[in-house]
Amino acid sequence: MMLTKIQKWGNSQGLRLSKAILEEARMNVGDSVDIEVKDGVLHITRTRKLSKKYRLEDLVAQIPEEHRSEEVSWGKPQGRETW
Repeated sequence: MMLTKIQKWGNSQGLRLSKAILEEARMNVGDSVDIEVKDGVLHITRTRKLSKKYRLEDLVAQIPEEHRSEEVSWGKPQGRETW
């Protein structure tokens, strides 16, 4: 358990959390969190990153060597498409 205070920072209020508390919660500086109030108790839960950036090289490296892709026919052009 850790004792801390709600503090004013500019026009906002915030809590300072120790590194040990963040490590125990498996959280890091910069993580996104969901905050919910149930019966007057704050529940803070780490969220999954939705906007993870991927590098094409890393994704291609994960394709199994035995994978073979084939050309797919999407049919005749519709409308003003150019093939």
